[in-house]
Amino acid sequence: MTANVGTVDRALRIAAGLALITAAAMGWIGVWGWIGVVPLATGVFRFCPAYMPFGLSTCKR
Repeated sequence: MTANVGTVDRALRIAAGLALITAAAMGWIGVWGWIGVVPLATGVFRFCPAYMPFGLSTCKR
């Protein structure tokens, strides 16, 4: 697994994931808010499987 999520992308993914999970846990939004686990995990592990088929990477070269 090669890292393909850069620093800014990573920070945004983690922030969005935590915001969605928090909103779902507080009952502000429905159960669909738990989808925030996906951006949180891709931010933490610095790997996004959706980038692979397109050859995308936000990491500096």
